[in-house]
Amino acid sequence: MFRLLRRSILTVGTAVATVLAGSLLTAGTAAPAGAAEAAVPATIPLQITNNSGRGEQLYVYNLGTELSTGRQGWADASGTFHPWPAGGNPPTPAPDASITGPAAGQSTTIRMPKFSGRVYFSYGQKLVFKLTTGGLVQPAVQNPSDPNRNILFNWTEYTLNDSGLWLNSTQVDMFSAPYSVGVQRADGSTTTTGRLKAGGYNGVFNALRGQSGGWGNLIHTRPDGTVLRALSPLYGVETGALPASVMDDYVNRVWQKYATSTLTVTPFGDRPDIKYFGRVSGDVMNFTNTSGAVVTSFQKPEASSIFGCHRRLDAPNDQVRGPISRTLCAGFNRSTLLSNPNQPDSGAAGFYRDSVTNHYARAIHAQMADGKAYAFAFDDVGNHESLVHDGNPRQASITLDPFN
Repeated sequence: MFRLLRRSILTVGTAVATVLAGSLLTAGTAAPAGAAEAAVPATIPLQITNNSGRGEQLYVYNLGTELSTGRQGWADASGTFHPWPAGGNPPTPAPDASITGPAAGQSTTIRMPKFSGRVYFSYGQKLVFKLTTGGLVQPAVQNPSDPNRNILFNWTEYTLNDSGLWLNSTQVDMFSAPYSVGVQRADGSTTTTGRLKAGGYNGVFNALRGQSGGWGNLIHTRPDGTVLRALSPLYGVETGALPASVMDDYVNRVWQKYATSTLTVTPFGDRPDIKYFGRVSGDVMNFTNTSGAVVTSFQKPEASSIFGCHRRLDAPNDQVRGPISRTLCAGFNRSTLLSNPNQPDSGAAGFYRDSVTNHYARAIHAQMADGKAYAFAFDDVGNHESLVHDGNPRQASITLDPFN
């Protein structure tokens, strides 16, 4: 299974644009090699079906890192890779990488190369991409001056390599234009995820509007009144839409509980013998291993650390702190740390039950047909993510779903 990272490998942070903090599949923890590898061709078909019911022109972009060379660029409809030219400071316009998408009720098939990247799609307008000396600047609609702020768009994330395809829907940065993803296996069977229930699109926005405490402030509308998206609570905190203290009460109760009791973390489902034990001392939660040695410590987190799974809950790609942090991050977002001292909590029925929780994630999961989503960076803890994978994919699919 691939590890989901907080930072996009498509983008390098600059002083002139905010880098998206979306989860992106990377090849750092690839599945073991197998006989299926030789069967994965250089490109596979990606069928894009437009069931949105919208009449605007659709534009599609396939942007990413070419895994064989590490170069950043885009793929055209045939799957041919084009490296980005050198950028500038200030940023210079990127080449037009758009592919004309299918009209409502129709499908188009393009080719996916061996990338770790994103497939963007936008309605009615092309997206604005620019290049700095460090790489591609992606849309950052939490910034009021971003040129894409009033465009209706979304993206999916994928890695295709010699070990197969990993393709997911994501709401880590925002909830917007609805879509689902799928893979067709060599035997012709298909697996899909990411589809909302009937009425689920409006249901998410209505849940946010009805939630006290500023959650409705996450919703962005265009000047003509069109609802465009709901920002993630991380961006809500960063922009002042949500109060910075929104998670303080829950954190305080967690800290109080584990000052006198132990939080047990078993981060690897396939290695139940590896356990870590957390106890609070002052503003720090120390974790010891089974030998009693302290292996890592966490400062008392605030909302940004929790919603972003970063800062005080940073998760390096190691075998100790990262896995513990991922588990803590999931527990805080799902508000399960008080109800279950053995983490991760595998039962979704107990998620988001506290009055202080990630109500954005709660609303999204509640409206998913299969209950699965990437509503925060480590929503894959316990396998609650909206991801399809196959080691020998025949075809991938993205279906643009109705706005209802």
